[in-house]
Amino acid sequence: MVAARHDKIELVDKELRSGNCPGCDFTGWVKPGEILAPEELARLRKCAERLRDETDVMLVIGIGGSYLGARAVIEALADDPEKVVYAGQNISAHYMTRLRKQLEGKRVAINVVSKSGTTTEPALAFRVMKDIVGCDVAKSCIVATTDANKGALLQLARKEGYETFVVPDDIGGRYSVLSAVGLLPIAYAGIDIDALIAGAKKCAELCANTDPLTNPAYFYAAARNVLYSQGFSIEMFASFEPRLHYLAEWWKQLYGESEGKENMALFPASVDFTTDLHSMGQYIQEGRRMLAETFLIVDEGEPSLTVPKWEDDSDGLNYLAGREVSYVNNKAYEATATAHRAGGVPNMTIHIQKLDAQTLGALIYFFEIACGISGLLLGVNPFNQPGVEAYKKVMFELLGKPGYEKPAGAGKEPEYIAF
Repeated sequence: MVAARHDKIELVDKELRSGNCPGCDFTGWVKPGEILAPEELARLRKCAERLRDETDVMLVIGIGGSYLGARAVIEALADDPEKVVYAGQNISAHYMTRLRKQLEGKRVAINVVSKSGTTTEPALAFRVMKDIVGCDVAKSCIVATTDANKGALLQLARKEGYETFVVPDDIGGRYSVLSAVGLLPIAYAGIDIDALIAGAKKCAELCANTDPLTNPAYFYAAARNVLYSQGFSIEMFASFEPRLHYLAEWWKQLYGESEGKENMALFPASVDFTTDLHSMGQYIQEGRRMLAETFLIVDEGEPSLTVPKWEDDSDGLNYLAGREVSYVNNKAYEATATAHRAGGVPNMTIHIQKLDAQTLGALIYFFEIACGISGLLLGVNPFNQPGVEAYKKVMFELLGKPGYEKPAGAGKEPEYIAF
């Protein structure tokens, strides 16, 4: 069934690469080696190094693709992920108050990421958090990643003298990991951004072939299309590594915003195994049969940690004594995949040899190109997100934002349950 989609894949691939597909104005990510010019990449590295020397922690202020891609890479690869913290992804007074306390006494750099500078969540967070910046010259420790030519944030940056980097016009937020949006905080965290880009470029070369039986990204896109046509409605993304949690969060945004249109598409959800086998595992095994599952497995390169032998074997684990913990974790994956298939949950596995910058760069591109093809196979524009604006309009009406006054006779307020 995957092979049968080769002709359609060849067609949408040609549309994507020739700029004739829906949303073609936002396909600047297709050639990852051309997103940033060499001199701009060098300036970004220099900025990240300067900020690392002058500060203790970077606060990234952004929402959606303005922070998720960077966080996915940092949580997966950084020696000290806590060198980068985040705000602007929610409107919680408790979260921001606790974050302020956490940052007391630290030299803080701020990277505010917003194309317009007026998106409510990051704009509000920048107002609330801006005063905690910690440098001898405060403006030198605030960097704005924003539109090249216009917008409130660009105007503020020019007025205040902040260094700026560009949110590309031809790349939507969820595809922007390998632009300055993601690369500045990733570089600040000490991760090799050259290796990240090299991995993406290598994957792009491998994805030039449109045959889904030899191109793994296109196989994944076709398999998702087959599963959806067979009535499956949810794709569960599962890994057995906690440090991949935010990669799954980015993956959910990538597929949710790209495909969730016109009452169609697989709903992207994620679980962290083995943790969630003791909560969601029951439903996955025996609940309603609407789930398909995609595993992401790291084959090698994990730390060497062996199970010790105890004289008191009351926990019954001496049979594992001398085994690597990663071996046990891998067997848990094999058992889970087997049990879930037997329970009626079709699953497929993406294997990566090891988790490093080059491999993760390849994986990011793998999911991006597969998502573009998958959305086009579905018949939607995978590069816009019109539904995101719906809640904003209602929120602005409720807040009384000028120009958004609630019209007379508008619908009822939502019903509430109070405790």
